[in-house]
Amino acid sequence: MKLQHILQTCLEDWKNISGLDFCLLDEENRIYVSTCDRRLPALQRLSDFRDSSALCISNTDCGFYKILENEHLLYILIVWGKTEAAPTIGELAVCQINSLITAYAEKNDKNTFMQNVLLERYPQMEIFNRAKKLHISTSARRGVFLVETRQHKDENALATIRNIFSARTRDFITAVDDSGIIVIRELQPSEGIKELENIACMLVDMLNTEAMTPAWVSYSNIAEDINHLAGAYKEARTALEVGKIFYADKNVFGYSRLGIGRLIYQLPVEICEMFIEEIFQNETLDSIDQETLNIIRTFFENNLNLSETSRQLYVHRNTLVYRFEKLQKKFGLDLRSFEDALTFKLAMMVVDYIHYSRTH
Repeated sequence: MKLQHILQTCLEDWKNISGLDFCLLDEENRIYVSTCDRRLPALQRLSDFRDSSALCISNTDCGFYKILENEHLLYILIVWGKTEAAPTIGELAVCQINSLITAYAEKNDKNTFMQNVLLERYPQMEIFNRAKKLHISTSARRGVFLVETRQHKDENALATIRNIFSARTRDFITAVDDSGIIVIRELQPSEGIKELENIACMLVDMLNTEAMTPAWVSYSNIAEDINHLAGAYKEARTALEVGKIFYADKNVFGYSRLGIGRLIYQLPVEICEMFIEEIFQNETLDSIDQETLNIIRTFFENNLNLSETSRQLYVHRNTLVYRFEKLQKKFGLDLRSFEDALTFKLAMMVVDYIHYSRTH
């Protein structure tokens, strides 16, 4: 939430409580936030107040109050009202505005600090020193989540995530680019990888129901202290990228559960192309129609069980056998054989990786 919105809400609350009208002016006497459309005092009066040493002045119609930060004048608060309590209310409003500005600045400082930690912009000792000044625990165990939606800078998704973690003051929600939202979650001693997976699934479900947007969520291994956060962030990024390449039917990807996709992802593209040429020779997977690909994927999901695949797809068993025999003639691989099925599955994943590498 932006500072301007926070201060607008604050002054509207004060108006509802006191019945007075409030207005904040910036350094150029422009309205920053206001609860009314009253005419502003003369510019000369405002200039005289700025130049004076007084922190507040009042007359029968309104009062002026200075909002300072490190002795620098940020805003002038104008309070309109003729009640005896108006001066006191004005001073209380000044105190709350100062507190909100300080809290907002501190929160932004923490956010910037965490971004720089993730991007490895601080040496180790500086991380500890800055964290101590910002009252951030250096020894807490944390997990890093990376949330990506179809839209860049998805404000609805960001608002939903902030709402989910609003009660958790030690968690951080930030971003270092436009590609996704980063959640840094502080963990209890009893929490582990299983809890990280549950949180990731919860984020996917909440974004789908509350923000009405599909999302992919990846999560890192557990960072044992603040110095391991940069590595955890890299793990979350890798998990998201590998997951989207090899496990397109899923929405949650854990770095510790990437399976064989992690291995293929680290291979040079040239080696992958040699493997595909060796397996398929002059043929390509692109020559297989979508229906047959769907049959193959379902067959693999059912652990090469023809009967179960036939039942799920409402296709006669003999039809499946006929399809697999056609594939065997074309590629020289019998998918009913474990070894050939494994080779074909690997080839499908390698082809996905090659396509991804060529387009990114």
